Amino acid sequence: MKLRIKNILNKPPLGETLTLCGWLRTRRDTGGFSFLELNDGSCLSGLQVIADASLANYDSDIKTLNTGASLQITGELKESPAQGQVVEMHATSVEVVGVSCPDYPLQKKRHSFEFLREMSHLRPRTNALGAVGRVRSRLGYAVHNFFQERDFIFLHTPIITTSDCEGAGEMFQVRTGHEHGSESHFFGHPAGLTVSGQLQAEVYAMALGDVYTFGPTFRAENSNTSRHLAEFWMIEPEMAFCDLQCNMEVAGDMLKYLIADVLEHCVEDMQLFNNFIEKGLLEKLKSVVEKDFVHLPYTEAIELLEKSGRSFDYPVKWGIDMQSEHERYLCEEVFSCPLIVTDYPAAIKPFYMRMNDDGRTVAAMDILVPGIGEIVGGSQREERLKVLEARMKEAGLSLEEYDWYLDLRRYGSAPHSGFGLGFERLVQFVTGMSNIRETIPFPRTPGFAPC
Repeated sequence: MKLRIKNILNKPPLGETLTLCGWLRTRRDTGGFSFLELNDGSCLSGLQVIADASLANYDSDIKTLNTGASLQITGELKESPAQGQVVEMHATSVEVVGVSCPDYPLQKKRHSFEFLREMSHLRPRTNALGAVGRVRSRLGYAVHNFFQERDFIFLHTPIITTSDCEGAGEMFQVRTGHEHGSESHFFGHPAGLTVSGQLQAEVYAMALGDVYTFGPTFRAENSNTSRHLAEFWMIEPEMAFCDLQCNMEVAGDMLKYLIADVLEHCVEDMQLFNNFIEKGLLEKLKSVVEKDFVHLPYTEAIELLEKSGRSFDYPVKWGIDMQSEHERYLCEEVFSCPLIVTDYPAAIKPFYMRMNDDGRTVAAMDILVPGIGEIVGGSQREERLKVLEARMKEAGLSLEEYDWYLDLRRYGSAPHSGFGLGFERLVQFVTGMSNIRETIPFPRTPGFAPC
């Protein structure tokens, strides 16, 4: 079984002879010794390896190693006299698995994230992006744990769909190589890449109770902000016999669970983010876990913004779709904690959200967090057939095309709710990264799709 540096550092098997594989971070020569820092990606820390001139390939291989070379090293693990490290390996053999050219672009210095973005194939080898990869992995694991512990059923919703869940028309179209006539529609009619798995998740919620989907979604939105991607991942639960209050409780519990899990299991990586990416990050995240979320109706939120005396770039009035600057002002400066805003105007929300008794707002909720703004968006779904039909007509949707969705209201309709959590925004919030492009392995944005 392959040994990983993370496990060795957690419980050092002193005195044992081990074989490790990894990549060379640095090499320092002094006298008849070379000090090699080996990292295998399992954790932020590397392992110091001491190779001496007695090794057969010391002059021919070891002293010519460049940063980035891949190595297989066998040696004895011993206590280290050096300050700042507990153990070191004294090599008995160093095998060069793959050489690295001298022009390796990731030398031991700090690189800007903009520079690293231009080499998506190499950037996970850096400390910061490697840490993001590990934290993202742990968050994904915790997502499944959260729902599985609560008896949710994991559902794979389609990536190719004929339904525009948001009704905004920002779908990537799926076509074959044929450019003319009906042959270009592989499925016989237009289809696109999904913007959400919600509508299909509702189908299964009406049969299995509580379900969730966790997969890629796509938006053909020409937006180059630090918070938007053309391809991203969404966590979307749908819950039968669940109203808006129930929905908010699940969403809040999930956020707290995921953040607490990362704080417990990614200590070293989170300390890196706290030290070099966002000062005070750990305290901010601990506060989210420990504090109750504030609940605020949309109408009161707008009143607070209007009375703030602030000059926002986007003017404030009832009926607007609040922008990031509004959301961040409320949760950072007014309440200093995460905020759940409810009961938005129906005119700015999708057709599937349940109309409130006032006839002008819907049973919607957004969770806003400091530094990001909206991180969760959800609602109680409209379960009343006639009301849903009227909302769809107002939105200009074809009742015939969505007849299958209306069937869910014809045959055993029930109150149900759900929400969507943008996974990359969660990773951005947890790591403190200022740009969402650093939270996904291969970012896709307008005009940019490397690898």
